[in-house]
Amino acid sequence: MYQPPHFREDDLAVQHALIREQPLGLLISSGTDGPVANAVPFHLNAEDGSKGRLQTHVARANSQWQEIRDGAPVLVVFQGAHSYVTPSWYQTKRETGKVVPTWNYAIVQVRGPARVIDDPAWIRAQIEALTRGQEDRRAEPWAVGDAPDTFIASQIKGIIGIEIDITEIEGKWKVSQNRSAADRNGVIEGLATSSDVDAADMAELVRRYGKND
Repeated sequence: MYQPPHFREDDLAVQHALIREQPLGLLISSGTDGPVANAVPFHLNAEDGSKGRLQTHVARANSQWQEIRDGAPVLVVFQGAHSYVTPSWYQTKRETGKVVPTWNYAIVQVRGPARVIDDPAWIRAQIEALTRGQEDRRAEPWAVGDAPDTFIASQIKGIIGIEIDITEIEGKWKVSQNRSAADRNGVIEGLATSSDVDAADMAELVRRYGKND
């Protein structure tokens, strides 16, 4: 993806953290009629390989898995916090008026070869890991084992597993690093009054990634 140096985030731990916080990724592959994309939840095995491994599942009725040959390259996009930034928040607007709107965001893109896995035991383990990642933070966590085994087995028949070895991973945190300290402070203050769902998270990112002027 387009990567201005001041927006690049190369820290693997930071990239992995975004994937864990926002595990719903956009799985993109090449199909017979062109690109195919589906939003699916991923489990990250960070210790597998040098960059980690992603595991997911799709509905058996979803033709994307049939078009992913073993070893076929895929792209997965994970979207973190993002917010519209109005130029009205910039100190520069009041000084020169030479400002335009933009959009701040944090994003991770992953590339690697995909494998299709049609193994009930593997799929169940993947679902259990994915479920734990979401349920463990709850006061009364649900576990796959809480449901009858026969029911889970019947559900597994309807899905297919996919595993991706991460060979390339890129992080981009476009969070006002190219603005002056005064403009960044204006963005932080503006986000504090914004109704955007990610406003508070974005304000923290702008604060954290602000350069030293």
